[in-house]
Amino acid sequence: MISLDEAVTARLESHGQRFEVLVEPDAALAIKRDDFDGDLEDVIAAEDVFEDASRGDRPPENMLEEVFDTTDPMAIIPEVIKRGEIQITADQRREMQEQKHKQLIQRITRNAVNPQMDDAPHPPERIESALEETDFRVDPMEPVEAQVDDALDALRPVIPIRFDEVTVAVQVPADYAGSAQAQIRQFGDLEREEWQSDGSWVGVMTFPAGLQNDFYDVVNEHTSGEAETRIIKDEDDISTRG
Repeated sequence: MISLDEAVTARLESHGQRFEVLVEPDAALAIKRDDFDGDLEDVIAAEDVFEDASRGDRPPENMLEEVFDTTDPMAIIPEVIKRGEIQITADQRREMQEQKHKQLIQRITRNAVNPQMDDAPHPPERIESALEETDFRVDPMEPVEAQVDDALDALRPVIPIRFDEVTVAVQVPADYAGSAQAQIRQFGDLEREEWQSDGSWVGVMTFPAGLQNDFYDVVNEHTSGEAETRIIKDEDDISTRG
């Protein structure tokens, strides 16, 4: 369960009765869209249905039976969310907006590059600064994924930007191959790999282009800077020849 501070109220008024439940805001939105695949117990603040959640008042059981055909709170809670309205305070709305703003910046930074600078990643500070120059505002009631395209449309007149992936071949010397390759292969999609006769490891990785600097940091950290990397531009050139 979550704390009361993390929860918002979902409210349904039916048959002259009010029903309220306390739920994590993003989960409430997912449930309302029929897009929730988690455990309900993990996203509610109380395994209960209220008439007034702020006072802890509960509706009569006969009203629960009449409106929902059950008195089981875990069956009723999703119905209240789906059929009712999600109530959020000004403070909750502001906090949700700030959180989703940060998540949006992170998502764009991970995937975006500057096509005018040889597809170099954009620093998060540049993305945030550019977004502040636009009219785009994060909607706290919408998933971050659904807002990325609109944010990019707003950013394009301000900075050169596009979403892309990059494919990088990396050769790790034998002295580091055992431990380093295990770390490197977790960074993205491993297209090809090959162990060389001298004990070195060669892998071809594809990952969001905005993560290039992070990738090179991981490679250098686990190979003492002795690995060799090469960006693969042509799909036909995705090989692991040393």
